[in-house]
Amino acid sequence: MTRIFLIIAALGAAMIAATQITAQVNAAEWSSYNAAEFTIAQKKGKTIVVDVYSDGCLTCRTQAPILNELRAERQSNDVLFVKVNFDDEKDFLREKQIPRHSTVLVFKGTDEVARSIAETNRGRLRGTVLNAL
Repeated sequence: MTRIFLIIAALGAAMIAATQITAQVNAAEWSSYNAAEFTIAQKKGKTIVVDVYSDGCLTCRTQAPILNELRAERQSNDVLFVKVNFDDEKDFLREKQIPRHSTVLVFKGTDEVARSIAETNRGRLRGTVLNAL
């Protein structure tokens, strides 16, 4: 019985580690939030997709492959994809009234045109973002 428990625990730990590594690799393809750069992009009228995440957030991990897929499909000079760390960027969270991680926002210039909170359904999350682009 103990042996089965240890095997299950080891498999679970391996799955969590693999998910974290994948999320870190894919996150590198996104721009990290920088207040000055974000403001400049807004003033230029760029479309900005924002992923508010936290490293320990399971919902964020579920959203990550969907958002990475959208980024790969919609990569252009007119669309900026930005990751905002929920644990570090408190000023951004207050300013944009973001209550929790796993929030996805789309801006056109300074106007917020879409918001999704904790959505993990692939079709609905894709629809929210694509309809705003």
